[in-house]
Amino acid sequence: MKHSSKGPYVLALDCGTTGNRAIVFDSHQRIRATSYREFTQHYPRPGWVEHDPEEIWRTVLRVARQALSQVATSRVQGIGITNQRETVVLWNKKTGKPVCPAVVWQDRRTGSVCEALKKKGLEKKVHEKTGLFLDPYFSATKIQWLLHHHKQIKKGLHNGTILCGTIDTWIMWKLSGGRCFSTDPTNASRTLLYNIKRHAWDDSLLKLFDVPRKALAEVRPSSGFHGMTLKKWFGKEIPIAGVAGDQQAAAFAQGCSPQGIVKNTYGTGLFVVADTGRHLKISERLVTTVAACEGTETRYALEGSIFIGGAAIQWLRDGLKILKNASFSEKMARSLDSNDHVYFVPGLAGLGCPHWDPKARGTLVGLTRQTRREHLVRAALEAMAYQTRDVLDLVKKEMRFPVKRLRVEGGAVKNDFLMQSQADILGCEVERPVAHETTALGAAALAGLATGVWQS
Repeated sequence: MKHSSKGPYVLALDCGTTGNRAIVFDSHQRIRATSYREFTQHYPRPGWVEHDPEEIWRTVLRVARQALSQVATSRVQGIGITNQRETVVLWNKKTGKPVCPAVVWQDRRTGSVCEALKKKGLEKKVHEKTGLFLDPYFSATKIQWLLHHHKQIKKGLHNGTILCGTIDTWIMWKLSGGRCFSTDPTNASRTLLYNIKRHAWDDSLLKLFDVPRKALAEVRPSSGFHGMTLKKWFGKEIPIAGVAGDQQAAAFAQGCSPQGIVKNTYGTGLFVVADTGRHLKISERLVTTVAACEGTETRYALEGSIFIGGAAIQWLRDGLKILKNASFSEKMARSLDSNDHVYFVPGLAGLGCPHWDPKARGTLVGLTRQTRREHLVRAALEAMAYQTRDVLDLVKKEMRFPVKRLRVEGGAVKNDFLMQSQADILGCEVERPVAHETTALGAAALAGLATGVWQS
């Protein structure tokens, strides 16, 4: 049965690391329809993580159609897109087909490239312009690696026949039938190619990483018109009017502010974001990023990016097969009176903030003959809480204010054991939203502002 609530709707497309979700929100920010589908993770070599861009596109289109089938599509006023950020897709401009697998943000193959650039003393220059560090996490070295290892890709990028973008750009290209080739500052600021002070692709960085400007998308506001979908996808053309990286979208929806309200996302990774308003602050260990852009106004944030959060639970489930389902992790952790000094350092994809060590590997300590699988599950959950504390300690030092409360979102926040452990370890309030899908809500809000669904 289709919902027929009066007033406009906004469709949010949440393009995540392990799956894609579509949610229709009404003008009161209530969820009217939702659909979700996972896609395949590929690990061709140790440290490599890849996705099939076509599979991502197919699942996005499928969940969007499924969600829209539950509502009156005529009421949908705009689309907001939020996405896994640093993942890189390259495709043929003429055919619209990918020319290689997408290299995922978790991929560590460019560790040696980053080390070589650091030894040349280039990190300070890159950091001052982008707010980022020379780490395989970010997009530029992934693009550089691809064009250096595939002659046809290098040739295509430089002659303009191959285009390059993050997942938001790829999905907008497909939705618009190639008429829209754009991104927004929150995604551009994660590439190592975007100057966050000048708000533009940086010529010296493009030269450093051998990335031609013609291969990169136009940067448009996070809240603003990007393009129209083809009529064939949804039965009508719909404006794409909101775009933001997943963590910035979540922070926007959570109402983060420079007054001590910080958010953390508990997803595949963990991402602590502290809004700094219009103040651009370059940190020595936290990432400086664009929080959102509407018109000519840009807001900034400090972010602590932790590479392995819920991915550790996924590894216990799929890799070690000691956990049947992620939802069982809370019961298993609670079955123990204590952790019995079993701890887990989840360096399964190196370590992000505050260590920035791409060579780090996972470590389990405190094992005895009495250690059971429940200890490993509990250690993985507690590792999320301890890593979050490490980053929040940095945030408090950089921002020079107490963290009054931590607002949380993401799939793992349903785990009461984890959330209570987090509050205990931090010694502050942890606020969990009634509606967990704040990332999608942030994308919807940006689109709704641009299309007049909401006024402020």
